[in-house]
Amino acid sequence: MTRASLDKQPSEVASMFDDVAAKYDLTNDVLSLGQARLWRKAVARAVDARPGDRVLDLAAGTGTSSLPFAEAGAQVVPCDFSLGMLREGKKRHPRLPLTAGDATRLPFRDDTFDAVTISFGLRNVQDNATALAEMLRVTRPGGRVVICEFSHPTWAPFRTVYTEYLMRALPPVATAISSNPDAYVYLAESIRAWPDQPGLAARLRTAGWSRVAWRNLTGGVVALHRAFKP
Repeated sequence: MTRASLDKQPSEVASMFDDVAAKYDLTNDVLSLGQARLWRKAVARAVDARPGDRVLDLAAGTGTSSLPFAEAGAQVVPCDFSLGMLREGKKRHPRLPLTAGDATRLPFRDDTFDAVTISFGLRNVQDNATALAEMLRVTRPGGRVVICEFSHPTWAPFRTVYTEYLMRALPPVATAISSNPDAYVYLAESIRAWPDQPGLAARLRTAGWSRVAWRNLTGGVVALHRAFKP
């Protein structure tokens, strides 16, 4: 089994997600105590896809995150660089146009999409500054980006409990239900190393995005950032 390290070599990260593809959605639901579905609904509301919109869903995995956009009448392109995830997604959602692609070298023309979104994937990109710039490039002027990512709980006592859960409870639970529990040790480590809410907002501004804002979900366990292309 493959476990990525915090230097996030693309081949290691892709292989790790290949390993967990079959049970990925189920494992996330269990480990998030059911919150993952609520987070997906929050993303869908923030993207606010309309009929005819073009939406790029990065790190789409099996395509589960793309379904709300398709159901809203948007033309959604689920994109991921894990071929294992895409193969699993094609079995489940054969009508979705699942596309292989690297977030740092997106295979799309400039100004193509009305909205670009990525959920729990930016943290796994080795060069997330380049990824944010690529998202800007493929978004039309006035279009939006929505990033859903693990973040830092805002209440200090809860932050301590949450950190203990990540490092102590998450690995044994993952061992019981995941095909690659070591991947979830990486998950815990990568969450702890990820910047807080203002830190990610600053990265968005540096990449050229404007009107950057965020709101916390589940007390800051997850943060939803949204910004617009000038």
